[in-house]
Amino acid sequence: MIKIVWVFLFLCLAMDAKDYTYNAKTIKTINILVKKHHFSRAEANRLFRHVKVQKTALRAFIPLKQQTRRKETRTPEQIAKAKKIRNKYGSWGRYARLTVNHRRTQQGIAFIQKHRKVFDAVQKQYGVPKEYIAAIIGIESAYGQNVGKYPVFDTLSTLAFEKNRRNKFFNNQLIKFLALSKTENFNPKNVYGSYAGAIGLCQFMPSNYLPYGVDFNRDGRISLQNPADAIASVANYFKKNGWRTGEPVAIRVSYAGTRFNRLKTGYKYSYHRKNLKGISPIYFWDYDKKVRLIKLQKKSYDELWYGAKNFFVITRYNHSSYYAMAVHQLAQKNKGIPIIYENICDYYRQKRKRWTLFRSH
Repeated sequence: MIKIVWVFLFLCLAMDAKDYTYNAKTIKTINILVKKHHFSRAEANRLFRHVKVQKTALRAFIPLKQQTRRKETRTPEQIAKAKKIRNKYGSWGRYARLTVNHRRTQQGIAFIQKHRKVFDAVQKQYGVPKEYIAAIIGIESAYGQNVGKYPVFDTLSTLAFEKNRRNKFFNNQLIKFLALSKTENFNPKNVYGSYAGAIGLCQFMPSNYLPYGVDFNRDGRISLQNPADAIASVANYFKKNGWRTGEPVAIRVSYAGTRFNRLKTGYKYSYHRKNLKGISPIYFWDYDKKVRLIKLQKKSYDELWYGAKNFFVITRYNHSSYYAMAVHQLAQKNKGIPIIYENICDYYRQKRKRWTLFRSH
């Protein structure tokens, strides 16, 4: 009976697996692995002969118009809750409640305390504040509690060979990942990560592993599952992307009105402060270089911030102004500094609004 069960399970797995060894793109990939990365052809063929297609991961990279409509699986209560949240918060509020919340803050403070010696050494060597490093790890993997459930080899193979908008990118990531399995001596079938193939506490893509990864604990290999290596790797990423030690990241600013549409906002656009008439920090800010205007959309008004060069550096990790702001605010909370700007800036906004109304009359 046990033998029959095992045969049944094997057949189920076989049916769920796909043989890519006859795929033209796969053959090119295998040729590269054999020629440049010390794989034997037989070894590479064994890997690609049984790939479990990751349909959920693939769906994220297929345009909505090309996707088959999925059946609603949420309960009426879950749908009602989601609607309530959407009605209660603006886009920033919905984002922040998932990334900059009390639980994540408490976990971050505990994570820093647990690895304080490593954080202190890394901050001294790279000049990046420990709170910002921890914030990245907190948002990326909940401080290592959620490094991903997707088999990285199967995920990258699926995204490399099944048609989607980023085939070329993921084919390159797949090659980098398999090359790493040789240099770092691990079984590529045993690594789990995100739906995009990101790995470890800091969720590096394979192509970032060698340029930014650090063997900080000096055990002879870079392991992003190891807190010391992950912490140093994030700091190294920031430093190599232009982090300026001792300079600020962002500050809340005031402006007249409740919605801001006068100038382009986001990390891509920078301005000299002297040209930003009617916009000013809520307190003294010792920074005279160009700034980005970062708009956080709330339900009834737009919250506006100045982003400094270091804010832009954070967007190199993830090209999103909301992501970088979440990292900044979580870092402030990791320092034990509450985000008290709301009430201060509301005061200035209302004051400017009253002044504008007065002048118009």
